[in-house]
Amino acid sequence: MRWFFAFFFVSGFCSILYELVWLRLAMAQFAVTTALVSIVLSAFMIGLGVGSWRAGRYIRSRKLPSHVPALRLYALTELLIGLSAILVPHELVWGRIVLARIDAGAPLPTAVYYLAAGSWIGLTLLPWCACMGATFPFAMAAIRESLSEKSARSFSYLYLANVCGAVTGAAIPLLLIELLGFRGTLHVGAVLNLCLAVSAFVLSQGERPHLPAVPERTERAQSGAGSTAWPYCLLFATGFTSMGVEVVWIRLFTPALGTVVYAFAIILGLYLGATYVGSLIYRRGKFGEDAPGNFLLALIALAVLLPLLLCDPRLRIIYPLRVAAILPFSLAVGFVTPMVLDRVSGGDPDRAGTGYAVNIVGCVLGPLVSGFLLLPLLGERFTLLAFALPWITFSLLTSRAQVADAAGVHPRFLVKPVLAGLIALTLVFATKDYESQFTPREVRRDSTATVTAIGGTRTEKQLLVNGVGMTGMTPITKMIAHLPLAFLPRAPKSVLVICFGMGTTHRSVLSWGVHSTAVELVPSVVSVFPFFHADANRLLSSPLSKVVIDDGRFYMERSNQLYDVIAIDPPPPVEAAASSLLYSKEFYSIAKLHLAPGGILQQWFPMGSNDPEIIASVAKALQESFPHVRVFHSIEGWGYHFLASESPLPDPSAATLASRLPPAAAADLMEWGPARDPEQQFAGVLNQELSLDGLIARAPGVPALQDDRPVNEYYILRRVQDPEYRRRVWRRFLARIGRKL
Repeated sequence: MRWFFAFFFVSGFCSILYELVWLRLAMAQFAVTTALVSIVLSAFMIGLGVGSWRAGRYIRSRKLPSHVPALRLYALTELLIGLSAILVPHELVWGRIVLARIDAGAPLPTAVYYLAAGSWIGLTLLPWCACMGATFPFAMAAIRESLSEKSARSFSYLYLANVCGAVTGAAIPLLLIELLGFRGTLHVGAVLNLCLAVSAFVLSQGERPHLPAVPERTERAQSGAGSTAWPYCLLFATGFTSMGVEVVWIRLFTPALGTVVYAFAIILGLYLGATYVGSLIYRRGKFGEDAPGNFLLALIALAVLLPLLLCDPRLRIIYPLRVAAILPFSLAVGFVTPMVLDRVSGGDPDRAGTGYAVNIVGCVLGPLVSGFLLLPLLGERFTLLAFALPWITFSLLTSRAQVADAAGVHPRFLVKPVLAGLIALTLVFATKDYESQFTPREVRRDSTATVTAIGGTRTEKQLLVNGVGMTGMTPITKMIAHLPLAFLPRAPKSVLVICFGMGTTHRSVLSWGVHSTAVELVPSVVSVFPFFHADANRLLSSPLSKVVIDDGRFYMERSNQLYDVIAIDPPPPVEAAASSLLYSKEFYSIAKLHLAPGGILQQWFPMGSNDPEIIASVAKALQESFPHVRVFHSIEGWGYHFLASESPLPDPSAATLASRLPPAAAADLMEWGPARDPEQQFAGVLNQELSLDGLIARAPGVPALQDDRPVNEYYILRRVQDPEYRRRVWRRFLARIGRKL
């Protein structure tokens, strides 16, 4: 049995590794959109479910005598999973090439393109993920063949090992990516799967395969809330709820943890770690085949809503500690899921495969219902209430099933679910949302994010996405447009703005009287444009204005338009998850195809000099992509404007740049100062020019930022090795505690 624990520990580690890396590779090849992410994760989970179900059916259909031990079938699936690490990246690239050729003649409608991309992703991932799902029934069959006395609760044993491996898979791959890149990390996973396959095959050499009779379900296992469908309802509900509330958790805890990959890893790691503890409690307890009681089900309902309490801004607690609110629910789910699956299967691989598949169906539907339906309509608190209500209902049903008297339900059995319902309503209506602390404010929700516009005066106004500040009303966002436009030696005709934000850059481009296309990923961001600018509605209706809701890189790939200026203003911080796709060499190779002759790419870099490796990697990516690059400190003394072009960049004076401004553009540039006139405004930037080679020399050994080596996103190892960084973190931590005290 220890061999099987080791197998499933490594297998759980690899499955999370593949999920993380495949998602990023799919983003790079297709788009960074909610729809694309949902397609990838759904394909991954559906593959697990189909593989589990079909492998269980196959085990049941095998005829005696069988000449192939189940352990050898397990070895084969691990070998195939290892092959997927090598083949999936190539399959995704082939899909992009095929779709590009189809799209080249006559561009497909966006919905049709996503359907085609989703179909390709599904065909790519489903077979390999099915192999992952098949490992559970095959391993259970192997345990039944050689260790039949251990087989009754074999699913929970394997589940425990798998979750334990997944906990490490939520953290260690992030370190591997920093050292090896995405493809190198996949190769590590491939080697581990190969080791599993070889080990299992060697162990199977001494097996004498036989298939013991499938144990009949006991009367106890068949009972439960009056229906044999009851356990499957619970399995569906645990998957549906756990994955659905994870979508809500991302929005609730982003203000505390930020938008970096390590923040998401913390949520995933805590969830999996608590799930492991719950499974361990079940395994070590004397619970047999008992169904979950009404008290436990009522507690799950309350645990779903606990984040509302800990995320209330009035609660005086160090903000990152609020994420501990997910632990009770995760622990309960880790306890209930293997308990019910043991009860359903009794050690039979077929029944376990079916039960696990039902659980995964819930895992697929949960985030789709949560992200695309409930959150846009109800918001975070009522979405959590919607996920809690079924568990209160389950608690009531279980209370009824516990009553032997057919005359009715004794009141004492209703106390726990009714009390849970009252506490749930109290949590929903007595707590406050994160954005409630801001006045005035406008809040919008969609399938991508919760967007909040706050502030009364110009200097107070901010745009928050999931509670994280994206931008303010600063002259920097105006300079993102005016600096490259004024550098052009000719009159501009069209501009592409990637990342709409408050709309300030788009607005500044329109002041030149040229066509401006702005691309924004989050639909609700555009809807709060009028909160920040009184002339927003007039500008949006201008024939020169075009706003597109899409991924900026994806939009460029599918466009044939040429632009005089491409202005890129990626979301802060520079370490934000997936932001590397707007700084990489591959991105710049796409952008070059859309620059008109003599056109200029303006790359805004929202950072000082705290991490020389990041700034050096971005500078090197630009240097290797464009023959001519200049870089300036911004007007407020932080962040960098990179100007890059295929043609030589002129060296105009501040007076020359100011003279090229149309009157409306000059007025727009000076709207928020800080200089007295446009010439001084430009001089404040030109006088702060930096050497590109000097930026690279800060970390000469760092590679140019690429899709496969996102230096800006994965940084923890090099920062831990930096003593100054450790001191800074420690000082911030002590200061935060001091403020709370």
